Amino acid sequence: MISLDKEIEKVILVGVALYNEESTLLSLKELSELAKTAGAEVVGQVIQNRDTIHPVTYVGKGKIDEIKDLAWEMEATGIICDDELSPVQMRNLQDALDLKVMDRTLVILDIFAGRASTKEGKIQVELAQLKYSQTRLTGKGIEMSRLGGGIGTRGPGEKKLEQDRRLIKTRIGQLQRELKEVKRHRETMREGRNRNNLPVVAIVGYTNAGKSTLLNELTGADILAEDQLFATLDPTTRSLVMHNSAEVLLTDTVGFINKLPHHLIEAFKSTLEEAKYADIILHVVDASNQEAELQMHTVYTTLTDLGVTNKPIITAFNKQDRLVEPVIIKDFKADYCVNISAKTRVGFDKLLETLEKVLREQKVYIERVYDYNEASKIALIRKQGELISENYTDKGIEVKAYVPPQILDQVR
Repeated sequence: MISLDKEIEKVILVGVALYNEESTLLSLKELSELAKTAGAEVVGQVIQNRDTIHPVTYVGKGKIDEIKDLAWEMEATGIICDDELSPVQMRNLQDALDLKVMDRTLVILDIFAGRASTKEGKIQVELAQLKYSQTRLTGKGIEMSRLGGGIGTRGPGEKKLEQDRRLIKTRIGQLQRELKEVKRHRETMREGRNRNNLPVVAIVGYTNAGKSTLLNELTGADILAEDQLFATLDPTTRSLVMHNSAEVLLTDTVGFINKLPHHLIEAFKSTLEEAKYADIILHVVDASNQEAELQMHTVYTTLTDLGVTNKPIITAFNKQDRLVEPVIIKDFKADYCVNISAKTRVGFDKLLETLEKVLREQKVYIERVYDYNEASKIALIRKQGELISENYTDKGIEVKAYVPPQILDQVR
């Protein structure tokens, strides 16, 4: 009988410690989660302490021999390096080890290929895959052909790897044109939101921090939310009506990660830029993660790279339900911090109260008496601002409210 079970790749993780071994161990721990998410089984790891990464083989000859022995002992089928390899490094490692050689970028691209569901997401992933593979095709036709299944052969990239540079360049040009159309569509939607003067809150955070769960619980979005890396890639925008009846738009963004491939950042720029045009940044942090502070640093570095600056930031320290005892984490870059559990809805009142406070800080306080024939102005305040009180008198309707600066002239 023929077995149709998918063969699981057994891999060894390889890292180079340039500064201290502890940070490399943490990075390999995350790489292990990435490998598992991609469907591989991690059977060992090797770390080399070096001043610089070896430009030809990533690690030195002694470590290559050590990896070769460990691979034979553990029956490994490949290795995953914790940094993006140059074409020369990848080729030389494959020749020296006679194993499948992958890097962190390839694994992340593979995960993205398996998770992309919308047309935009698929275009972005394929574009990133092609740019990655474009520089790795020279002389690699035989090796690429013999890889078979497994990590790095998933999604649209599978049918492209064996095409020559000219065809890939043509396809990249086509995808970039399609992405421009998508970007124009996204900008049109953004302009529509601006015309309605609805404030936008961008939910950002490290992958698996609980952003999608939070969006689901706040708005009933019903998007995929699983305890795994990059469970969702496609941005989702939903409306949220606050306790004070003010309406905001919440936009979930793709999760960040340490050493996020520059190909992906470039390909997903139109998606990630949702944060750039938002009025408020809601930064979700997994408070139960031991590397929470490092993850926060990665998020802020990525936001800076995207040009997301001078935005009010609310940091929500999520997953409080997982803490055995309280953990003190500080975010000095945030304007406000709250403790929540998206899963159990603990802290939601405080979160919404903080959101209302930040939104109010961006509005103008007015006290006016309107004639009864100006009721349409009050309706506009109620829709786009925050109506504190309205009192019907002989003189007219006395109103106290906070209104967005954009409609101030309309309600005067």
